[in-house]
Amino acid sequence: MILNYIWIGFFIIGFLVAAFRVFGYYFRDFFLDHLNLVFTIADRDVFSAIVQSTFEMAKSSVEISIYLIGVMTLWLGIMKIGERGGAVSALSRLMNPLFSRIFPGIPKNHPAMGSIMMNFSANMLGLDNAATPLGLKAMKELQEVNPDPAKASDSQIMFLVLNTSSLTIIPISILAMRMANGAKVPTDIFIPMILATYFSTMAGLLFVAIRQRINLFNKVVVAYLTGITAIIAGIIWYLSVLPQAVMSTRTGFAGNFLLFLVIIIFIVLGIRKKVNLYETFIEGAKEGFEVAVKIIPYLVAMLVAVGVFRASGSLDFLIGGVGSFFTLFGMDTRFVDALPVAFMKPLSGSGARGLMVEIMQHFGPDSFAGRLACIMQGSTETTFYTVAVYYGAVNIRNTRYTIPGGLFADLAGVIASIFIAYLFFGKG
Repeated sequence: MILNYIWIGFFIIGFLVAAFRVFGYYFRDFFLDHLNLVFTIADRDVFSAIVQSTFEMAKSSVEISIYLIGVMTLWLGIMKIGERGGAVSALSRLMNPLFSRIFPGIPKNHPAMGSIMMNFSANMLGLDNAATPLGLKAMKELQEVNPDPAKASDSQIMFLVLNTSSLTIIPISILAMRMANGAKVPTDIFIPMILATYFSTMAGLLFVAIRQRINLFNKVVVAYLTGITAIIAGIIWYLSVLPQAVMSTRTGFAGNFLLFLVIIIFIVLGIRKKVNLYETFIEGAKEGFEVAVKIIPYLVAMLVAVGVFRASGSLDFLIGGVGSFFTLFGMDTRFVDALPVAFMKPLSGSGARGLMVEIMQHFGPDSFAGRLACIMQGSTETTFYTVAVYYGAVNIRNTRYTIPGGLFADLAGVIASIFIAYLFFGKG
């Protein structure tokens, strides 16, 4: 399984890089005189930093899991009311013409269709708290029709890749962080970010469609994708003409209003069908608690490995190498300052968010690097975290080509982010 090799690679690469840094410290005079490389006390103490990172990431994993227990208990309880009230079924019928073609392995009118749509909708609105439990519910329902419970099905791969590509229309958290860091116009990255995440989603869809031989030129698929594109374009246009303060207020209001509206609609439909709402909520909430506890080992395994890779300095070496490579060709390397976010995003969402804030604070929120870091942060989702958590929740060990598909979408999002950032802000 590719996840197994990647997990091992994080530790082995981290150890080799750390060993080189310690060696370099004790022979620092030689490296300084002959290669102009500087090694400091931080290089000598790198193994202490790595060990400390393993404890911190293990602690962070459990804290995240505890947080997820509450969120998933709430939202899977709400989803159970939606199922009994018929809302999820109605949503499934609405999207069935498209989903039946890109998810051919899901039976017609299966509950997974509605859960997938709810997850995508939460991602589009930037509602991460709601998207995760809805996504885990969708994965659990997809597992029910999986012919090999230990191996990811075609439908699960398509769902995960589209999920990690993270098509977002209202990036509430990123806009809020830009405002908190003193950006003159926090919303200036809004349109570039949506364009970048749109390209990453289309790249992920194309990758999986080719592997699964899905015809994207089918009239129904083309009609849906054209309609979705038109809706996104309309939202972009509407929000782009609003003043900064008005736009920030309306995007925040829209996300939270729509989220609570969903809850009210589910409750009203449940009352209409005479569903015992309280007992139904408790039934779904119990499922959410069980799933949240189940993913703890998978979360610890992945986040600790990522922590080792980062603390060892491997990420810094990687970024430095990329910068040196493009410098050889005389290219504009301003984008390199934002690459820490691009490299960290597939590994750790919170890590990438922290790097985004650090870049804004170091270079300025209105610098090219500061804006590009924000665009990259919103262009994709955390691939390894998502794969580990979602597949871990249903005990899938063979992820097949999920990670290559997710990373392909990530790469498309990063490349699109760079080109779009130069297009919008490159002259500054």
